Amino acid sequence: MNLKTRNQIDERYKWDLESIFPDEPAWEAAIEQAVSIGEEASTYEGLLADSAGTLADFLDLGEQLTALLGKIYVWGALPSNADTTDIAAVGRRGRASAAIGQITASLAFGEPEMIAIPADTMSDWLDAEPRLRPYAHYFDRLQKKAPYVRSAEVEQVLGTFSDVFSTMTATHSLLANADLKFAPAIGSDGVEHDVAQGTIRAILANSDREVRRTGYLNYADAHLDFKNTMANALAAGIKNNVATAKIKGYESGLDMALTGSFIPHEVFHNLINTFKANLPTWHRYWAIRRKALGLDELHEYDLKAGLSKNPPKVTFEESVEMIAHGMAPLGPEYVNTMRQGCLEERWVDVYPNQGKRMGAFSSGQRGTKPFIMMSYTDDLFGMSTLAHELGHSMHSYLTWQNNELSVYGRYGMFVAETASNFNQAMVRAHLLEQHDDPEYQIAIIEEAMANFHRYFFIMPTLARLEMAMHERIENGQSLTADVLIDLTADLYAEGYGDEVVIDRDRIGITWAQFHTHLYSRFYVYQYATGIAGAHALSERILSGTPNAADDFLNFLKAGASVYPLEALKIAGVDMTKPEPVETAFRTLSSYVDRLEALIEQRD
Repeated sequence: MNLKTRNQIDERYKWDLESIFPDEPAWEAAIEQAVSIGEEASTYEGLLADSAGTLADFLDLGEQLTALLGKIYVWGALPSNADTTDIAAVGRRGRASAAIGQITASLAFGEPEMIAIPADTMSDWLDAEPRLRPYAHYFDRLQKKAPYVRSAEVEQVLGTFSDVFSTMTATHSLLANADLKFAPAIGSDGVEHDVAQGTIRAILANSDREVRRTGYLNYADAHLDFKNTMANALAAGIKNNVATAKIKGYESGLDMALTGSFIPHEVFHNLINTFKANLPTWHRYWAIRRKALGLDELHEYDLKAGLSKNPPKVTFEESVEMIAHGMAPLGPEYVNTMRQGCLEERWVDVYPNQGKRMGAFSSGQRGTKPFIMMSYTDDLFGMSTLAHELGHSMHSYLTWQNNELSVYGRYGMFVAETASNFNQAMVRAHLLEQHDDPEYQIAIIEEAMANFHRYFFIMPTLARLEMAMHERIENGQSLTADVLIDLTADLYAEGYGDEVVIDRDRIGITWAQFHTHLYSRFYVYQYATGIAGAHALSERILSGTPNAADDFLNFLKAGASVYPLEALKIAGVDMTKPEPVETAFRTLSSYVDRLEALIEQRD
């Protein structure tokens, strides 16, 4: 469990950032070029309504600038995630954010001026100017956002302060990833195990309960030691959301997140209501897990403990092949691109190292590779995380390949989480079909339940917390560390029922362990809608629905060129209805049934 330093990691398991810029001087030169393009684009202020050609010229500059800024940010920001203790890397991330914030603020006049162009005029221009025609959907999105776009001066102020507002997130992130010091977990044999953001999942899955217990306590207690600072940062982040929503004219922070992303409110409320109605399924799972582990009481630190007596070991290279076989129904082009990205083109920063931030993500822009950060473990859980992030990266890859404009390359998280969870559903189904050994099946279902636990239990719970936090700020109430701990503990207690022993302070500090998610304006509910849509779509393919694979690929290729719900309808699912969420709960319930039968068979 002793972590390597960053320099000890083999280069083939690190990102190929040299494919973006060979060195820092080249990156700095790109920043200078971006500043120059931004200055040229800023000369169009007040002129966008002059003619179709003028608008097209401005948008051409915007395309150049967006492509360049994306590369600048990816090269500048990724290394600080791989090693949060690398001060130089943290500095480059800040430099990139500041430069981008300054440039985008200077161009904040663009969307307000475009929105002010009369619809009839814009329609005539689309007919007259070929360069504008691909922007038709973008202009339609702008018109829908028109009621919430303020004057150029106000939008410029908001843009200028975007980097300032991000300080809350950065502060929380630095505390969690760089400054927190975790006491080691100590096993029943007295052996110490390093606790870090990159190792905590493995600690909580350890077969030695003392490792799990002490690791859980030390991880939670380190966050509790900084609860007031983290709570202050999070409260500021929520206040920022609420203030921005008010300035822009939205009814609430939730309204800004949903309406601003073209998501009907019923999608969010359908999820929350269906989740609450199906909590007994989770209560049943906790009871089966306690029985399988042979425990009198189930604690939080037992929820990731291994159930399989002989869990398979899976190397990174083996996991790539498992995922490739699971995704075979999408065709050789999809599979070969994915395999090559992992094994040859260094899309993935694979293994944990000292200072590596927690979690996993896919990141990139047009002109870069769709990079993945993770802390791979040699098991089915590591494989599943890789499958998830490859879903994001292949979504990005196909979006960039099939949309000529950058404005369509940044699809929303609502569709993104469907693409990522879809990969996991497909690979899991493949493995269950290929392996009939009961212990292997238990291992697969255990991974499935861990995934559902994160995305279909923790994330809806955090979505409820997020709604409660915003409502408190909107009602003029406080949001202290103790308030956050109580709110979180109450929600988890409801989800655990009588089956899990509650340590209110330590389960209550869970909010502090999601320092990226809870600053992202109702981001977390989309994990749950994503897993729901993913299972509905995987069922279409696995059941042999005609053209289902092509429908899904067309959904991935669409990117942001259509509205999110329309994109999912292309794939074959309607997320305005509660049925996809109910379908996912039926899948979850079937896993619980199957696990129960396998455990009884083993006993």
